[in-house]
Amino acid sequence: MTGYSISMDRTPNETKKCELQQGASVEQRLRFFMQDVTGRALVMMETATQNQQGIAMDLVQEAFIALHRAYPDRTLDEWYPLFYTILNHKLQDWRRKEKRQSSLFSFFKKSSSEDEIDEEINIPDEHQIEPSTELVQIATIEEIKEAIQHLPIRQQQAFMLRAWEGFNTQTTAQIMQCSEGSVKTHYHRAIQGLRQTLSHLHPVHGGSSHE
Repeated sequence: MTGYSISMDRTPNETKKCELQQGASVEQRLRFFMQDVTGRALVMMETATQNQQGIAMDLVQEAFIALHRAYPDRTLDEWYPLFYTILNHKLQDWRRKEKRQSSLFSFFKKSSSEDEIDEEINIPDEHQIEPSTELVQIATIEEIKEAIQHLPIRQQQAFMLRAWEGFNTQTTAQIMQCSEGSVKTHYHRAIQGLRQTLSHLHPVHGGSSHE
């Protein structure tokens, strides 16, 4: 398997961004924004929809269309959290639709995991110590993606928005429409779950989660 590194620095090229901010058309700015965001957004949605690539593509495209229609005059910097907020709404709508369609079999379903509840526990903001960097160093992107798919959806969102997209706790909370404490809880649990799943790749770190 070919190894990849996940860059935590997702800031667009500043020179190009400045050029686009000065007199560029909405279409030019949107084209640049889509090129910068599409790959990561698709990975995020494919993970959340259990590798349903067609659904993931539809959700991302719908979010781009909604962003273009609702916020054409916003800056590129403003587009990033706005886009992921819209994308989160699209994902939640899709999940509700899936639940309605499968309601016939609801008697056979397990109750929602407690991890899906936006509870808060008293933990530090782990982004300050970058635990996700450790995961990047010991695993390939494919292995991380596969491990993320086994996490509950709120843990997936918190990890992808924080470690993958680089948003801070406050912005992630706004996108996920929950408290900052809930984001910290979901992110903390995601890191713990991923460390456990990927522990076979690095015996030194495997099974160790001393925060």
